[in-house]
Amino acid sequence: MPRLRKHTVLTKPRAGTKVADTEATRKKILKHLVSKAVQRNTERTTVILTPCQEQAWALLQGNDNIFLTGAAGTGKSFLLGKYLEGKPSALYPVVASTGVSAILVGGRTFHSFFGIGIMEGGAETAARRACENKRVVTRLRRARGVVIDEISMLPGEALRAADRVARVARGIDAPWGGLQVIAVGDFAQLPPVSDGKEGKDWAFMSEVWDESDFSPALLSTCVRTKEPEFLRILNFVREGVVNEEVTDFLNARFLPPTLGFDGTRLFPHRATAEAHNRRKLDELPGMPQIFQTIYKGREQSVTQLRRNCPVPESLHLKKNALVMVRKNDVSGKMRYVNGSLGTLRHIEPDCLTIALFTGETVEIEKTAFALLDGNGNETAVAVNFPVNLAWASTIHKSQGATLDRLMVDLSSLWEPGQAYVALSRVRSAAGLFVERWNPRSIIAEPQVMEYYRRMGA
Repeated sequence: MPRLRKHTVLTKPRAGTKVADTEATRKKILKHLVSKAVQRNTERTTVILTPCQEQAWALLQGNDNIFLTGAAGTGKSFLLGKYLEGKPSALYPVVASTGVSAILVGGRTFHSFFGIGIMEGGAETAARRACENKRVVTRLRRARGVVIDEISMLPGEALRAADRVARVARGIDAPWGGLQVIAVGDFAQLPPVSDGKEGKDWAFMSEVWDESDFSPALLSTCVRTKEPEFLRILNFVREGVVNEEVTDFLNARFLPPTLGFDGTRLFPHRATAEAHNRRKLDELPGMPQIFQTIYKGREQSVTQLRRNCPVPESLHLKKNALVMVRKNDVSGKMRYVNGSLGTLRHIEPDCLTIALFTGETVEIEKTAFALLDGNGNETAVAVNFPVNLAWASTIHKSQGATLDRLMVDLSSLWEPGQAYVALSRVRSAAGLFVERWNPRSIIAEPQVMEYYRRMGA
């Protein structure tokens, strides 16, 4: 999702700068890169909104609490980015349900912003601790509204704790202490992490959700793909329906991986994806060039950033490697987005030349990924090229990405929404291939479907 404090695109170091693997040189390079950070390009392009986006936009101009939702590819992130343009992050903070999401959107985690941490001792105990934190109280009193991204992965218990903190901190016994809340996401995608209890603790099932009285801003027009047949299939999979049309479609997209495939394979497990990337890189001639991610910040924050950063600690690259760009083009030209695929054509110490599958060739420079504390201050920074090897990824890491060519294994998925997230990453059915599939992997949560039916979706 676009944000004022999005990824910082960095300028090239001076000609002749060499990367040496010494601590002093690493610190010098990091200081140079960060000090040369380029401000977000303010160039705006004219974009025509879809009718449902126009309706949602009108709601965003008011003061109601809003649930901005819709199927994958309907433009939720785009519309919210447009809404946030020019709004100070202190007044309209963006918080995300996970650390990875927070880093990608340039925001903070929900738990850190509301001061509830890992919620040790339960919601009430966590809320009491947070209310005693002067910094938490100050930022909540300063804020006018808060945006919650990837709401589907946030459990109801966390909402209860945060709502309690906001009421006490702001001294107003009303939902969220009178803050305007804009919740963004799709409950038909990945669910909240289960703690072993029966069922999922969906946010929309919480009493706080009911009290918040969200106005639904439902986006129904898919802008990622314009293919009616593919959209019907995605809608069936989103609802957990495996009918003859779905069966015929998935069977027609079958491609054994042994026949060769130039694109990204999605796996449910990280270890499988990482092993596949290593094998494919080894098949290319020559020795890899290794770019170490340079970290700076407090030790605890750096540890957290290492765990959640969208780029690895050691980036191994070779010419002709398949790579995925892990940021949006902020130049205003939208040449690439988070998830764009391409072939690495040239490697320099400070610049990668990538031939995108769209036909355009771009130069990608090093980028700073920042970890923010609850107040929005940078506590750690990671600097490296914003790319991953892209022969394989996990379904969870692909959420929010837009891929050009995709092969997916749908044989043994276990969570609601996994199959839908995987299939909906690709722009076109022509770029989708299925390695294996099992009807039991296409799962939808009945409570989620009923919730959307009541909404009129």
